[in-house]
Amino acid sequence: MSHDVHIIGGGLAGSEAAWQLAKRGFKVRLSEMRGGGDSTPAHNGTGLAELVCSNSFRSDDHEKNAVGLLHHEMRGLDSLVMSAAAKAEVPAGSALAVDRDVFSAEVEERLSALPNLTIVRERIDHLPEAGLTIVATGPLTAAALAESIGTATGADSLAFFDAIAPIVYRDSVNMDVCWMASRWDKGETKDYINCPMNHEQYLAFHAALLAGEKTEFREWEANTPYFEGCMPIEVMAARGEDTLRFGPMKPVGLDNPHDATPEFPKGRWPYAVVQLRQDNKLGTLWNMVGFQTKLKHAEQVRLFRTIPGLENAEFARLGGLHRNTFLNSPELLDRQLRLKSAPHIRFAGQITGCEGYVESSAVGLLAGLMTAAELGGREWISPPRTTALGALLSHITGDAEADSYQPMNVNFGLFPPPPEDVKKKQRKEAYTARAKADFVPWKASL
Repeated sequence: MSHDVHIIGGGLAGSEAAWQLAKRGFKVRLSEMRGGGDSTPAHNGTGLAELVCSNSFRSDDHEKNAVGLLHHEMRGLDSLVMSAAAKAEVPAGSALAVDRDVFSAEVEERLSALPNLTIVRERIDHLPEAGLTIVATGPLTAAALAESIGTATGADSLAFFDAIAPIVYRDSVNMDVCWMASRWDKGETKDYINCPMNHEQYLAFHAALLAGEKTEFREWEANTPYFEGCMPIEVMAARGEDTLRFGPMKPVGLDNPHDATPEFPKGRWPYAVVQLRQDNKLGTLWNMVGFQTKLKHAEQVRLFRTIPGLENAEFARLGGLHRNTFLNSPELLDRQLRLKSAPHIRFAGQITGCEGYVESSAVGLLAGLMTAAELGGREWISPPRTTALGALLSHITGDAEADSYQPMNVNFGLFPPPPEDVKKKQRKEAYTARAKADFVPWKASL
């Protein structure tokens, strides 16, 4: 089948772009190298839209949270990623988390059912010289294609570390020590397993993290900066004794019922807490929240089993480290995600420098909509900057400082500020209310 658009990369962004185009009747060729004899250092399987790090799409609160607002807008545009996430959802308090396997299978099944979409398991080594193309190869773009992109952009690829958190088997957790709760009891269910530490245990754990044997740096990793939103646990520990207690191991809002007294019948807050979040629908796998790491595997097993409640923990997956590459998009891409030097090529997803599953999917969605408008001979109208989609797109395509460009999650700092008379406590609601009001007429213009 001849095609109108060639999409390279079957991750979140590529799958979302393919969905948006194919359901509008355009013929799409979706090339994915996994399943054709190639893989990446981080992927485990060959499924489309495989989640390789966390299983969480983060907050689903569209009233007070920027990523929750992005969920809301994507749902309004019939996002494949959001609808597949709804089918694969597992309990996670006010967050949206999914069973990885169910999610990937749902995405692939729905794309495979589209008669005008062809999924081809093949590696693409060079940017096409002609024809509308969306490159959504993600942060682990194969070497040959990355070199081709570097040649086309005239710039060296940038990179940062992205570390993977371990996953624990639920039945190996000691619930006589741990307990189920969401912070501040938010949500109708108690969705996290909490492993408490006292002061002495925390200090010993902190010291062991600093002393633990880490993966050795390769030459190409030596000067690569970490992304602040996915910092390895041992790197956070090196920033100070209490850094973890104010980060992934913060105990606030978590009453330990095993430490109840007549004065505190619900229990007391521990000195520090390690949280586990459900990773699959069956509830058999739980990931260690915020515990991305580059510790060697044997060291992880030894050290993480010193955490109270995880003395006999069995690991379905240990943490790892891989390199992510991304473009200096504010300099290289136009406002429609097109490569300035080759405008028949759009980029989408994490390779543009957005960070996070939802953001990657959102940029893929926008790339699909832009390409559909171009194929249909319609003028493209960008989403207002006051919306989550618009704020993210604007940041990537020119509003960020090109000289200091780094991967970015969606956040209210990317939005135009609300009126000055809005009280500080009401600013988040003001952002989301304005975004929702501005989103409606923009959606109608598509």
